[in-house]
Amino acid sequence: MLDHGGRLNKAAKKYQIPVDSWIDLSTGINPDHWPVPSIPSDCFTRLPEVDDGLIEAAQQYYQADNVLAVAGSQAAIQLLPRLREKSKVAVPEVGYAEHAYQWQAAGHDVVFYKAHDIENIINDIDVLILINPNNPTGEVYTREQLLKWHQKLQSHQGWLIVDEAFIDCESINSLLDFSQQPGLIVLRSIGKFFGLAGVRSGFVFAEQSLLEKMNEMLGPWALSGVTRYITKKALIDTIWQEQTKKSLKQSSQTIHDLIITNTGITPTGTVLFKTIMHPQAEQVFELLAQQGLLVRLLDNKQGIRIGLPKKDQWEKIRQVFQYVFSHVNQLEQTENRKTA
Repeated sequence: MLDHGGRLNKAAKKYQIPVDSWIDLSTGINPDHWPVPSIPSDCFTRLPEVDDGLIEAAQQYYQADNVLAVAGSQAAIQLLPRLREKSKVAVPEVGYAEHAYQWQAAGHDVVFYKAHDIENIINDIDVLILINPNNPTGEVYTREQLLKWHQKLQSHQGWLIVDEAFIDCESINSLLDFSQQPGLIVLRSIGKFFGLAGVRSGFVFAEQSLLEKMNEMLGPWALSGVTRYITKKALIDTIWQEQTKKSLKQSSQTIHDLIITNTGITPTGTVLFKTIMHPQAEQVFELLAQQGLLVRLLDNKQGIRIGLPKKDQWEKIRQVFQYVFSHVNQLEQTENRKTA
């Protein structure tokens, strides 16, 4: 399996630091999650019901009718490659690696692109996968760009798949309004904005015939009763959603400023995470981990992704950043003097 953020138990063993002493900034998940209430015993003792109001709650929150509930957007990422004959599939060179992995595993021809390459390849591919905003770079595509590429793909029955896992806080470029169109598939996640990664809940938006095929392949009870109950309650809690969007944007600005202050590097990213490319990225990752602060080392080892801390963790973040980055800067200056 591919390596992603998290794996806190593994880090605790490696660095000999107890799990509860860590600050985990490796996942891009809202650390101040939607407050899960007491769960009715029926959720445990009865089989899940498909008419429990979850779909209606999702339709209201996302303002789209054509929706299928799945066990996190990861479930859809694994299933979609099985719904096409062998195709030429374009995935971002830097992005959530499961997209490429799953299409390759299903026998498709996968090509990797940089954002500026899309116009040059769009007529030669069958499936274009975009992450909007991109994880981990934070790159954003406009609705106009996406719809133009979708139209070109549709001219030869191609697909545009848009992973919108990190779009909840700034959804102006979401394609949910158009997701009923043939060949357009939009993925959404409960794990990131709501901070409920552990319940494994997400949604697929697409034309109805495709959703029916996916539903048949998933089989009954794709989501547990507990997951359905929690997801429905979170989706209808509009007061929490509005308050959280404001607080996340404030935290995002704070971590943005801390990174610039300590590194001199302007980060990219989204509201929920910031990414910096750093010449000593591996060393920074190690030093932060030694202080009990877990971040995400990018797959290419050239940068790190930093999520948001809980409200009571800011002071330690400031102290660790100052210690680690001042140490790295001193080492870099020493190396520069040696080579001068």
